[in-house]
Amino acid sequence: MNRRLLGVFVFALLVAGGTSFLVYRVILAHVSSAPAPLAPPPKKLLVAAHDLQVGALIRDGDVTEISWPGVIPAQAVQKREDVIGRGVVSPIYQNEPFLEARLAPKGAGAGLASTIPIGMRAVALRVDEVVGLAGFVLPGMRVDVLVSGNPPGADISRTGTLCKTVLQNIEVLSAGQKIEKSREDKPESAQVVNLLVTPDQAEVLSLASNQTKVQLVLRNPLDTAQEKTSGASVAGLFGEQVRMPAALKMANVPAKPAVETATVEVYSGIKKSTQVFDIPIGVRR
Repeated sequence: MNRRLLGVFVFALLVAGGTSFLVYRVILAHVSSAPAPLAPPPKKLLVAAHDLQVGALIRDGDVTEISWPGVIPAQAVQKREDVIGRGVVSPIYQNEPFLEARLAPKGAGAGLASTIPIGMRAVALRVDEVVGLAGFVLPGMRVDVLVSGNPPGADISRTGTLCKTVLQNIEVLSAGQKIEKSREDKPESAQVVNLLVTPDQAEVLSLASNQTKVQLVLRNPLDTAQEKTSGASVAGLFGEQVRMPAALKMANVPAKPAVETATVEVYSGIKKSTQVFDIPIGVRR
């Protein structure tokens, strides 16, 4: 009886193994004969034929077309006529796609003017090796603007020259004829720097450069805080107490309303206390 069951079991096992082998061979033959999936057609994309610096005007020879293996960037310009004749506002390197964010608007031209954002202004400021931080003021850096001079109404015989920070966290647009950002931040001499400012700040810079001595102070580009300063005077350097002119105070400290004091005696049982209140002048009591 045991031999009979064993024989049946062995026979079933052989049949199952043979059937599995036949199914495997059929599937393998079907897969081998199936046509290979078609490769997607290559994508064409306009890229820079060579490195293009800030301010360059793109010409036909600056543009070439290549097969792009990956996903085409969302801002990529794909028509040659939409690239030629536009200015470069951010460096474009060889075989890099032309992105809208790195090109000046159509009709804006090239050069320094094309790099100025809408609503902003570029103001030229003459500097020397001391005022210009020995050549370390380069495009893309951030500076504060200090002025030194004699404000109207100040008692110069007692205070001496006064110094005040008038603008903070201002971007350097160009240094001399160099408008592209430096990769190595090497010092380069420049007699004129252009600062990127708002129209209001442009008025301040124009007045300061004509009426006072202007100095640039380099700052960390990650430090964007606006600091309130009270100004400095020659007399203050020697420890003398100097009353700064009202114009300098108002630039940093909000004006306080004129007040007068009132004294009120308060009785609680047999205890007496006195409280003093500040009352703005003109308010009825």
